[in-house]
Amino acid sequence: MIRMMARYFTLALAILALGLPCLLHAERPPIKISADLSEAPRKLYHAEVDIPVEPGPISLITPKWIPGEHRPTGPVEDITGVVFSVDGPNGHQVLPWRRDNVEMYEYHVTVPAGVTMLHAHLDCIVTERVTQKMAVLEWQKLLLYPADIPVKDIPIQPSVTVPAGWGIGTALTPIGTGGPAVPETGVEEADHETTPGATTTHYAATTVEQLEDSPVITGQYFHEFALAPEITPKHYIDVVSDEPGDSNLRPQLLAEISNLVRETGAAYDSRHYHVYHFLLTLSDVAGGEGLEHGQSSDNGVGEKAFASQSNQLLDSDLLAHEFTHSWHGKYRRPSRLYEPTFETPEKTNLEKVYEGMTQYLGNVLAARSGLKSQADYRGLLAMSAAQMAYKSGRDWRSTEDTAIAASVLREASPEWANWRRGQDYYQEGELVWLDADTLIRQKTRDKKSLTDFLHIFLGKGGNTGPLIVPYEFPEIVADLNQVLPYDWATFFHDRIDNLNPKADLDGIERGGYKLVYTNKQSATEKAVYNSPVYKRYRGAGDVWYSLGLRINSTGTISDVRWGGPADDARLHPGQKILAVDGIVFSADALQAAIKKARDSSEPIHFILQADTFVTLADINYHGGEKYPSLVRVEGTPDYLDDITKPLTKPDPASLKSDTTGDED
Repeated sequence: MIRMMARYFTLALAILALGLPCLLHAERPPIKISADLSEAPRKLYHAEVDIPVEPGPISLITPKWIPGEHRPTGPVEDITGVVFSVDGPNGHQVLPWRRDNVEMYEYHVTVPAGVTMLHAHLDCIVTERVTQKMAVLEWQKLLLYPADIPVKDIPIQPSVTVPAGWGIGTALTPIGTGGPAVPETGVEEADHETTPGATTTHYAATTVEQLEDSPVITGQYFHEFALAPEITPKHYIDVVSDEPGDSNLRPQLLAEISNLVRETGAAYDSRHYHVYHFLLTLSDVAGGEGLEHGQSSDNGVGEKAFASQSNQLLDSDLLAHEFTHSWHGKYRRPSRLYEPTFETPEKTNLEKVYEGMTQYLGNVLAARSGLKSQADYRGLLAMSAAQMAYKSGRDWRSTEDTAIAASVLREASPEWANWRRGQDYYQEGELVWLDADTLIRQKTRDKKSLTDFLHIFLGKGGNTGPLIVPYEFPEIVADLNQVLPYDWATFFHDRIDNLNPKADLDGIERGGYKLVYTNKQSATEKAVYNSPVYKRYRGAGDVWYSLGLRINSTGTISDVRWGGPADDARLHPGQKILAVDGIVFSADALQAAIKKARDSSEPIHFILQADTFVTLADINYHGGEKYPSLVRVEGTPDYLDDITKPLTKPDPASLKSDTTGDED
């Protein structure tokens, strides 16, 4: 009880601290930043930044370690045209500056006597998340502020200029003009300035920490939709697309996202924002994204990714995953992922808890909300679990190490990825948290579940505004023990910290199912392979569990499963398959060869090209096609379906589903 009271006392102090930044910088005038995206179609952003200063040397910096990206991704190499100037006793002066010798993100300037305001101009060459019709502003592209001051203590007031006629979506609060409330948002009409070819919107002052956490999307084809109108605070989805009709989302999809808003309330028993905006870009050019923020999420998918229920299957958990991060990742954040400045390196060892739990909950909530069916949840879980079961690198690298090494694994190449391992803490963590959920249900005879833990862990403090309450692993253990007394520390240590040659399938089996491999794709897997995204990147289908190959649409091998049949035949990533069994390579030719070899002792013959050389290889495989699937174990509790049942009453509009249905 004393320990519990101490934890709640600490939490209370943290909540009280929500108001402290305002007190700490109450006398400090805010930085003013004017972001200009009017040249976004030219892949250029501009900023004018006015920084209150005192005479003498000053060090200014741009963000380096971006929260949620878990590595130093600040685009310092794309920031250009940097000019510092002042208007002082000697008139207008352009000041010399020097980059720091060690910290490349830092600029040193000397402010002349009698000067209290430093002006900075900077430009950014934008290489992604922008097209002729839309743009995404992640503030690290234009932010500049004093170094070595906690970013939560630096006040800043932003404005954003966009091409005329483009709409804007953001969680930032527009400054009202005293005019009537805008019906869609319920806030006063925003303070807009219109100049030829551009429109500027002014926003209320915030902090550098919160501004970095508040991206902006803008585009010619923009729609904003209110979600779950009965829920407080308000929720919206802001959408931009490259094609005129795509941003006008389907009513069924909007009903499913409204269900998601309701389901998070039931699952987490709290909300930690003043308003929430799902920001969604639909483009085949701008690139994909999934990044959490406290009061919004930045979600980027293909142009037609949400055009139908079957199209959305691959991205069905995206909105739920990033929304969940508002609770876990923003409100509750591993202590060593929360640093006072954006130049301080993050320590990612607790990614195993942070992203693993969110991966699990994102998929569960997507099923509860109707973004995917229960059958598709099981089908996708089978595919994910099989990937982990056939991950050769688990023989030498623990899941914990994939979390510690997140910053170097996040952009690793696909070659020998199964042996190297990647960000497996997502999918491995999902399996572990499913294991924990089913264990709680089993041992409490269905009286408790992981939801009871979530109410404790994510609901502490009740509803709050955007707030960060850090945690360490012992708190996870203590809160789980309130739900089910158990040796949770050992539970996670054995499954995550230790080497495990086998994936954790206990949650699936305790949940009433078994992972098997058949010669026929499940309906879910078939839908995935027929999706435009999959065809674009892996046109040869799935031969990973048979031959041990990943092959892209051109026939080039991207990965070889270490210890698999193709590895035994000495194939390697980078080779291009020219022919299979004497027939020019195609996905159909490869599939036919695998079927033929099942009833023959003859190996499968390959003609391969690597660099400028052509070689021959034989794969001695006769096991036929192998595709993962979950099959029901009769006579056992069906926890998987129990877990994915809605906790709230779903919107009737979301029930008219054309989902892929049960597995074949």
